[in-house]
Amino acid sequence: MMMLKHPPIAAPRTATIAAAVERATRAVPPAWPLSATVAVNPFLGQAGEGLEAAAARLARVAGTPVTMPRAWFAERIADGRITRDDLAAALAAAGRPAGSAEVAALIAAARAEPPAPVRLPTVADLAATATGHDFPGLVAQRIGTWAAGWFDSGAALWSPAPETDAFAAWRAWASHDLTADLNGMPGFSRFVSEAPATAGEAILRAVDRLGIPDEALETLFHALLMSMEGWSQVARWQLWQAELGGATSGAVTELLAIRLVWEEALHRQHDAAIRADWVAALAAHARPVTPTEDQRIDAILQQAAERATQRLLDARLRAAPPAQATPERAAVQAAFCIDVRSEVFRRALEAEDPGIETIGFAGFFGLAVAHHGCGSDVAERRLPVLLNPTLVTRAEDAGALAKRIAARASRAWGRFRQAAVSSFAFVEAAAPAYGGKLVRDALALGDDRPAQDPAPRIDPALDLDSRVAAAKGILGAMGMTDRFARIVLLAGHGATVRNNAHASALDCGACGGHSGEVNARLLAGLLNDPAVRGGLASAGIAIPGDTLFLAALHDTTTDAVTLFDRDHPAPAHAEDLRRLRRWLKAAGAATRAERALRLPGAEGSDALMQRSRDWAEVRPEWGLAGCNAFIAAPRSRTAGRDLGGRSFLHSYDWRGDAGFGVLELILTAPVVVASWISLQYYGSTVAPDTFGGGNKLLHNPVGGIGVLEGNGAALRTGLPLQSVHDGERFVHEPLRLSVVIEAPREAIVDILARHPQVRSLFDNGWLHLLVMDDAGRIAWRYAGDLEWSDFAAAA
Repeated sequence: MMMLKHPPIAAPRTATIAAAVERATRAVPPAWPLSATVAVNPFLGQAGEGLEAAAARLARVAGTPVTMPRAWFAERIADGRITRDDLAAALAAAGRPAGSAEVAALIAAARAEPPAPVRLPTVADLAATATGHDFPGLVAQRIGTWAAGWFDSGAALWSPAPETDAFAAWRAWASHDLTADLNGMPGFSRFVSEAPATAGEAILRAVDRLGIPDEALETLFHALLMSMEGWSQVARWQLWQAELGGATSGAVTELLAIRLVWEEALHRQHDAAIRADWVAALAAHARPVTPTEDQRIDAILQQAAERATQRLLDARLRAAPPAQATPERAAVQAAFCIDVRSEVFRRALEAEDPGIETIGFAGFFGLAVAHHGCGSDVAERRLPVLLNPTLVTRAEDAGALAKRIAARASRAWGRFRQAAVSSFAFVEAAAPAYGGKLVRDALALGDDRPAQDPAPRIDPALDLDSRVAAAKGILGAMGMTDRFARIVLLAGHGATVRNNAHASALDCGACGGHSGEVNARLLAGLLNDPAVRGGLASAGIAIPGDTLFLAALHDTTTDAVTLFDRDHPAPAHAEDLRRLRRWLKAAGAATRAERALRLPGAEGSDALMQRSRDWAEVRPEWGLAGCNAFIAAPRSRTAGRDLGGRSFLHSYDWRGDAGFGVLELILTAPVVVASWISLQYYGSTVAPDTFGGGNKLLHNPVGGIGVLEGNGAALRTGLPLQSVHDGERFVHEPLRLSVVIEAPREAIVDILARHPQVRSLFDNGWLHLLVMDDAGRIAWRYAGDLEWSDFAAAA
C-alpha cells in the first residue's frame, strides 16, 4: 500500500489510484533469483480471466501474443494431429455453432495470420517518435543499471543505498547521474532531485500532471511495469516472499513511481509534440479490455490443439498394459518425484523386474524445511514456493567450521578478482593456474560425482509424538500404509550441469529449485527410527522389521542414481542393494537411450553422460519441456504405458482417502505447482520476447538475480530459448495442462468450491480437469461453474 504524505489531489481519488496500483502490481508475475530458480506462471496475474481476455490485456500492455502463430495450428490441422472433430468441439466449448461450415471457416482462419499485437505507446515511445531519440532504450538502460545494484543479492562490490527503500535510493542515485542530461533530457537529474520524497506522492503527482483518467490507471500502470521487464518481476518476488512471512514490500510500487518520474519528465519536455497522441493512448487505456475476433479465434484453435492431445492421452491410457505376473510382496518400492522426467525412469525401472513398484509423490516428500548445508551460512528453502518452512534442518560434521571458513574465503577471493583495482592484475597473475581447469572443462574431464554431506538432522529435534504424526501423515499422503517391500527407495532428484546460470531451474521445483536428497534423507531417517515405527504400529501402520527406507538422488541429466546407504548401514540387505544398483544402472541406460532421441547431437546413451560435464553445452537436458498432463490415480492406471516423459504422475487411490484430505492437498499444492511449470514453458514458447530468458550464448548473470542478454539492461526472466527450442524448431508444444484425476466428482466439486483460487484456474481454462471412471478411463470433463460434461461427447 502506498504511504502518502500531503497528497496533492483529493482523498477519494487517492484511494482510486492506490487500488489501481495494487491491481497492476498483482498483474506482474514474480521471478525467483538464480540461486533457487523455480518455474513461475507468467500469467499468474491474469488467472481471473480467460485466455482471450488475457490476450487482449497483454496485447495492450506489452504487445505480446498468448498463443502460437496461426501457421503452427494450420500445420497440425493439415497433418491430422488436430481433427475436424477437435475443431468442432472447441467451437462448441466457446459457445459457437460447430457445423461443417463453421469448422471449414475455422480451418480457413488458421491459414490467415492476423496482425501482430502492438502495445499502446508510453510517453517515452511518443517522445522517441517525435524526436528520433531512443528514449525507451535510455529509460530501460538507466533503470536497469541502477536496479542491478539495488536488487543485488551479494555479488556486487557496491550497491546504491541498499538499506533505503527503492524510490529513495533511486532518487539519491539518479539526481547525480548525468547520463540522461547528456542524452536528450537536459535537466533530468535536477528534476529527479526536486521530485516528491515518497513513491506515493510521486505517483499521485505524475497521475495529475500526465492527465491520466481513472479508467486508464490500471492498464497504464501495468504497461509501465511490463516495460521494466524482469526488474518489476524481481520486485514482485520480494512482495511474494514478504507476504509469505506475514509482512509486505513496497518495491513494485516504488519501481512504478520511478518509471512515472521518467514519463513525467519526458511529458514536460515534449508535451506540445506528443499531446494528441498521448491523449489517444490514454483514451485507449480507458476503454474496457475486450478481446478481438482474432483473439477469440486464436483461443478456439488453442482449445482444439489441447483437445487433440487429450484424445491421444485417453487412447494411451485405455491401451492394455503388458501382462506380467507380480509377486505378493514387492522386492523394491521406489518413490520418485512427480516430475515428468521421472516418468521415463520409472517406466524403465519397472521394466527390469516384476517385483519393482514405483510411486509418484511431490519431491520434497512432505517435509517443508529450511536447510543449512554443511559449512553454509545460508538457509535453503527446500519446499514448494507456495509454502513456508515448518522445520529447520542442518548437516554438520567435524569439518563444518573449516568448510564455512573456506566458503567465506572463496567469496572474498571472488570479490577481489572482480574488483576494478585488482581484476586485470588477477588475470595476468592467476591465468596460468587456471589453464588446467580450462582444459578439463573444455574436454569435459571433470568429476561430477556428488559430494555427500553428512546426514541432515532436524534442529531442534521433534518430540516422538510429532515425529510419529509427521510420518503417519506423509505415508498416508503417499498411499503407503501396508504391503511394504524389503527396500523402500525415496528418490529425490537434481541435475548436474556446468557453466549454466539457470542450473537450479533443472533441479526440483518441489524443493524450491534445489536438489531433493536432503528431504529424502530426512524422511528415510524418520521412517527407519524404531521409536517412530512403534508409534506408527500403534496408529495402525505396521512396517515390517526387514523393511529398509533408503534415500537416493536421481540425476536427471545423466540418469545416474546415488544411494545414501551409508546413512543406515544394513548388512542384512547387502544382496538387495547389489540387485537394486544393477536395476538402477540398467534403468538409467534405458532412460538415456530414450532421451537421446530427443536431444540434438546426443548420439546414444554415452553422449548424455558427457553433456553434464561439458561447460559449453547449452542443452544438457530438456528439463520439463513437453509437459502436458498431470495424472493423480493408482499406478496401475499408467503402468506399462509410454507417456513420453510428458506427464506428472502422482500416485493416488481415493478409496483409501477418508475425508478426501489427500485429494484436497493434491489439487491445492502439486497441481498448482505443476500449472506454474506448464505455463512457464507455455509462456516461454508463445512469447519468448516477453516471458522467455533469451539466448544462453549471450547471457550475463547479474547480482545473483537473473541474466542480461548481451550488454542490455533488461533483466530476462523465464526459460532460455535453448530450453524449448532445438535450433530449428520448438520442442515444447505450448498446451495448457490437462489434469486427470480418478476420484468421485462430488469430492472434487466440494474442494473446488472451498478453494476459489484453484477453481479459477479451471473455470478460466488455464488448466483442464478430466476425471476417470472406476475402470480407469477418462469419462468426464469439467465444464466450469462446478458442472461436468461427458468426455467422449465433448472430445
